[in-house]
Amino acid sequence: MEERPAVAGAVKRLPLRWLLSIAVWGPGLLVMLADTDPGNIVTAAQSGSKWGYHLLPLLVALIPLLYMVQELTVRLGIFTGRGHGELIREKFGPGWAWFAVLGLTVAAVGSMVTEFTGVAGVGEMYGVSRSITLPSAAAVLMAIVLSGSYQRMERATLLIGLFELAFFVVAGVSHPDFAKIARSVTDLPLGNHEFLFLAAALIGASFNPWMIFYQQSAVADKRLTPEQYPAARWDTAIGAVLTQLLTGAVLIAAATTLGGKHPVPLDSVGDVSRALTPILGREAGRLIFSIGVLGAAMVAAIVASQAFSWGIGEAAGYRRSLESRAKPALWFHVVYVVCVAGSALLVWASTDLVWLTVAAQVVNTFMLPMLIGFLVVLARRSLPDAQRLQGGYLAVLLAASAATCIIGFVGGLSGLWG
Repeated sequence: MEERPAVAGAVKRLPLRWLLSIAVWGPGLLVMLADTDPGNIVTAAQSGSKWGYHLLPLLVALIPLLYMVQELTVRLGIFTGRGHGELIREKFGPGWAWFAVLGLTVAAVGSMVTEFTGVAGVGEMYGVSRSITLPSAAAVLMAIVLSGSYQRMERATLLIGLFELAFFVVAGVSHPDFAKIARSVTDLPLGNHEFLFLAAALIGASFNPWMIFYQQSAVADKRLTPEQYPAARWDTAIGAVLTQLLTGAVLIAAATTLGGKHPVPLDSVGDVSRALTPILGREAGRLIFSIGVLGAAMVAAIVASQAFSWGIGEAAGYRRSLESRAKPALWFHVVYVVCVAGSALLVWASTDLVWLTVAAQVVNTFMLPMLIGFLVVLARRSLPDAQRLQGGYLAVLLAASAATCIIGFVGGLSGLWG
């Protein structure tokens, strides 16, 4: 009987503990929601349309490695207080920092063009010119990030990211064949070049240089403490599962509706939307899919452009924080504005950039060894003994990374040869 007050007190403290943990969430969820961008959506739809459910097991299998890679950025951000580019510069010098930023630049520019192409595609589905949608989207992005508050930017971006949950609706109403999904695990056309190329594209869609730069810098900018490390890991784990499920939802919808029977290539979000219209209804289907794509494009554009700005600033030795009003921090804002405005202008001036969609994902696959290499070396050299990457965890990470890189390289090169 005497223990009841203690038990009651523990029960009361439990919600508070959860609330404090959830308050830490943000960087992991944001970077993973950004990973489900229009390029990812088109790649997943192409995979489902051409190969049914066969590539779905790959998406699920990538979840552990995706978590392990992004969790390292959390460790480094919390226990060193440095962004990714900043830490590379500190440990290896400016040359290596700029080398890492070169990969970031390729990925971020490719992603930004893809995001704005998605925004333009959604507008054109409703007869709205890209001359209106692109400046509007760019203005919203600048207003959110240049608000001068990381917390305000994070909340606004997470709210936009909720629109991506529409993809679960798309998958649900397609009525997938779960028995067929189970059979797809053991029946893989590994000798087909196009299948391997799309596998490489899905790997590249799951791992992106700007994801690593963003999450480590965001964790450092948010000033998370070692006591908040467990909550930040949950943030990353939930995000890793969510992004792959969202991508899988698009693949499932395309596989159920179009798998093996749709001769028209799905090269844009408009193509995907029109192809999925029969399962959702003309107006409702177009609206649901458009909401998901628009949310995905905006979140990815915010994260990719911000990661690019952080990376450039860190490699150059300038301040990282969004909230800093010091003169060096102006470099962050200048680079951010140039990145957003330049990408929007490029999409506005071009009539066809959809070829970048899958190609950009495959390029990410080729950069994966460099990304993981930097992370592993930094985690070995920069972390305290208790958090240092070592032992069985290191062995599993290296083995999974090697297997994924080999699959990605073989798939990417086979697509070029085929």
